[in-house]
Amino acid sequence: MAAKTLTIDGKEISADESATVLEAAADAGVRIPTLCHLDGVYDVGACRLCLVEVAGVPKLLPACTTKVNEGMHVTTSSERLRKYRRMTLELLFAERNHVCAVCVANGHCELQTLAYNHGMEHVRYDYIFPKWEVDNTHALFGMDHNRCILCTRCVRVCWHIEGAGTKNVSGRGAKSFIISDLNQPWGASDTCTSCGKCVQACPTGALFHKGSTVAEMERDRGRLEFIVTAREKKLWIAPD
Repeated sequence: MAAKTLTIDGKEISADESATVLEAAADAGVRIPTLCHLDGVYDVGACRLCLVEVAGVPKLLPACTTKVNEGMHVTTSSERLRKYRRMTLELLFAERNHVCAVCVANGHCELQTLAYNHGMEHVRYDYIFPKWEVDNTHALFGMDHNRCILCTRCVRVCWHIEGAGTKNVSGRGAKSFIISDLNQPWGASDTCTSCGKCVQACPTGALFHKGSTVAEMERDRGRLEFIVTAREKKLWIAPD
């Protein structure tokens, strides 16, 4: 693979031509905030938190789905970007019912952490307060649609790491929500393998282990990384 030379925040770096701006920045020690990105699964640019400025391009581009180019000049932190990221975080909080004080992921939530890091002490927009249900029909796990940010991590992990294809997205816009199979109760799913990978992938308290209470829902992403690495290195393929 050929290498591309680009500049990120004034620092000249080299990256493989197949790399995204997000990957190139991470390799260079530059952290770009994101909620929908998860190592090991393909990116979809859903959360829009990783938007960056590229010289010569008038619109902001998602770092997770933008490939590096020769001579590219990327800015990952500016007043414009901070404004958009703060606005995006506030809209995520306003769209659903994120009450951190009583959430199972309190203290272990990526949305909450990003809000702290971006100085979000209040939300300037009116809360919608939608009436979403909690699906507790599964024997091991629960799904709280009030905490969901539609990052689709669970969907992508279910399809492309576990291979079950249980999770998907139904609806459009603010009425979108995660479903199991053909929108049936999770516990009635014929395809779910109860592997728990979707729960490990969730960045908020939307997916949780039953029995978890406030601030108890921690994730072990190492399990997902181990599976992806083993598959990439073909450690589980039997010899001919």
